[in-house]
Amino acid sequence: MHKLLPVLICLPAYGHVVSMSSGELHVEGRKASYELHIPMYEVAHVTNPETALLDHVKFEGAKRMSSSCMEQAGSYVCRAFYEFDRPVPDKIEVECTLFQVTVPNHVHLLYAVQGPNSDQEVFDQSFRQVEVRFHPPSRAELLAKDAAAGIARLFRSVSGVLFLAVLILAARSTREAGILALAFLGGEWLARPLSPRIPMSFSPEFLEAVLALTVAYLAAEVVFLPDSRARWMVIPVLGLAHGLAFAPFPPPYLTAAQIVQVALLAMLWLVVRKMPLAWRRPAAGVMLIAGIGWFARMLVL
Repeated sequence: MHKLLPVLICLPAYGHVVSMSSGELHVEGRKASYELHIPMYEVAHVTNPETALLDHVKFEGAKRMSSSCMEQAGSYVCRAFYEFDRPVPDKIEVECTLFQVTVPNHVHLLYAVQGPNSDQEVFDQSFRQVEVRFHPPSRAELLAKDAAAGIARLFRSVSGVLFLAVLILAARSTREAGILALAFLGGEWLARPLSPRIPMSFSPEFLEAVLALTVAYLAAEVVFLPDSRARWMVIPVLGLAHGLAFAPFPPPYLTAAQIVQVALLAMLWLVVRKMPLAWRRPAAGVMLIAGIGWFARMLVL
């Protein structure tokens, strides 16, 4: 069974782990300037990038007056000037759909400035329309916003939730449940420093398919190797795969998601510890089928 592990490790090499761009918006009165930076390899397949990229970043009430794009130090840089139809208040509605012309898992980081005030927002396929506020948000507001986004991202992954159930089925005691949980959570955090070092990226469907394989792998271990003592060594690697979904985002995303994961694991353990041991392997068999089925579904999307 452990021979499958190298396959799981190598799967992410078939696509980019992080597809990112950044932008700066500077607002002064009714005028604004915007500068977009995106790696050249991200625009290689984009038709007419000099217009297509900027067409997918829109500021409410603003008209683009002029723009120019060029290659600069390995990045494609676009600069544009806008004029608003009225003096800009302390907030602007921004729509970013760059994932439609780059790759589905593209993430755009926008830094917006108006006088002494600034804001930073993250856009992706799920969060394409965001309100940028030009007043200093409290730390509590920032943490609450990022935490809510992280929890939402956790529950959007069917494989992520299924894996928590399999992880608890793999534990044979409260002590082992704690060890496996810590190994998994640590693996998720390990994805943050490692993700930028993987020079490739993949779609959300591909990542979800990889995570479905982690479900199937661990479930198969419980079914076919119920007495295995090496699971704690494998779990961090599987956790690393799950952490890739949170790697491009600020730390509060993963922190909030892990708080919810710990709560779910605790509740699941309260149920599983009362389950007759004879039921563990059949339950894992069901999860094995579910993982393979979800993997197959992701492949056809």
